[in-house]
Amino acid sequence: MQVTETISEGLKRGYKVVISAGDIDAKIDVEVKKIQGQIKMPGFRPGKAPLSLLKKLHGKNLLGQVLDEVIKTTSQEALDENKLRPAMQPKIEVTSFDEGSDLEYSIEVEITPEFDIPDLSKLKLERLVVEADEDQVMEAVNNIASQQKNFKKAAKSHKARNGDAVLMDFLGKVDGEAFDGGAAEGHQLELGSNSFIPGFESQLVGIKAGDEKNVTVTFPTDYQAENLAGKDAIFAVKVHEVQKPADVEINDDMAKKFGLENLDALKDLVKKQVEQENQGLARTKLKRGLLDLLAEKVSFDVPESMVEMEFSQIWQQLKMDLHREALEGNPQAKPEDIAEPGDDVKAEYQNIAVRRVRLGLLLSEIGQKNEVTVSQEEVTRQISMEARRYPGEEKKVFEFYQQNLQAMAQMRAPLFEEKVVDFILELAEVNDKPVSRDELIAAIEAEEAEDTAQKPAKKPTKKKATTKSPAKKDPAKKTAVKKAPAKKAATKKTKAGK
Repeated sequence: MQVTETISEGLKRGYKVVISAGDIDAKIDVEVKKIQGQIKMPGFRPGKAPLSLLKKLHGKNLLGQVLDEVIKTTSQEALDENKLRPAMQPKIEVTSFDEGSDLEYSIEVEITPEFDIPDLSKLKLERLVVEADEDQVMEAVNNIASQQKNFKKAAKSHKARNGDAVLMDFLGKVDGEAFDGGAAEGHQLELGSNSFIPGFESQLVGIKAGDEKNVTVTFPTDYQAENLAGKDAIFAVKVHEVQKPADVEINDDMAKKFGLENLDALKDLVKKQVEQENQGLARTKLKRGLLDLLAEKVSFDVPESMVEMEFSQIWQQLKMDLHREALEGNPQAKPEDIAEPGDDVKAEYQNIAVRRVRLGLLLSEIGQKNEVTVSQEEVTRQISMEARRYPGEEKKVFEFYQQNLQAMAQMRAPLFEEKVVDFILELAEVNDKPVSRDELIAAIEAEEAEDTAQKPAKKPTKKKATTKSPAKKDPAKKTAVKKAPAKKAATKKTKAGK
């Protein structure tokens, strides 16, 4: 193997590699010998056919396999001999080859830059600390109460409207025949919830207690029950009562709906959630400060190919955001109808891509040099959390990651990043500063506003802390008239420097 350097500019390297015809021929002989025992030929005992004859008959078929293997092994040897760490997959191109002649190919690659890691022990950071006080806890409890649905019986003369609930019996028929899942007694339906198939709820607006009505609907063509998809149906509905929404009282009874003993137990649980949210917001602020500080302390060239890939992802996301915003004003808007941002905006996002790549390389180097690792158990745990977002499809989510190495790497990357950040924070000087929750959120929003001012094509998005209900309500009875849920694909991305 002959290796000649052709490019050495910045982080770009190029080589011409020549493999002699004799070496290739010898490797073909090795492959022919491997199959000798498997080939049966007239006039020869099994495995005894001459190698020269086998080579003449099967050599051409084996040539492609041999060339692939030769290029794979020799290109890696060329990189190892020159002590190169590719930043991206090398570009390899065969420049010359004829059967019986030398193989010549080129390698073009960008290498990972060499740089010094700053003294992490000299980093000084401020962590905003928020204690969960009684006011925060009660605000969160009030939010939970406001999210709960509570209805009280309305007067018999009250006409149902969107937001009200109706307690009803119904029987559905298609072509005059009842069908499975098309009947229920004492079923509560909130009008305007869009939980039943299109057209069902709107026909109940204006109905009163004691009324009976035939509701005519058409099942969607993509309905999950194939025997009903696209069919017209008539539902005989009898309304027992109309119910008006009512505020949920914050007391022990509300807590018991979540399986808790009393209101104090609910408040204790909510306090833990508020503390976790506060800690999460504080870490967001602290991590951002750390990345900003690291970005100020390091400056080195980054591989253009990595920047191009990062910028492409950022730009694609930006265009999707712009399209989504356009749809809010015009539901018929198409991506091609939306003008792309100007060159000044592109330049700004190009700088962001450079920053992300540089910080990503820095964190990676810190992690590798300090033996920061992510175990398979940690990755599996993260995949399990992702799978829980798709009830009934957990197996598919696991199979997706098992069969997609790139997706698995994307799942591992943010875990590695967080562990490296934790490692740095252990070495850095971090001073705690007690603040109120409002001050913490204001500090985060101020940073986001500053980012937005530098990126005119994007609108600001405020972060709001939300406390979820501690337990889910019992699911409603399943009926065939309920709207089919939409399926989602499992995707997740996290980048250093965001």
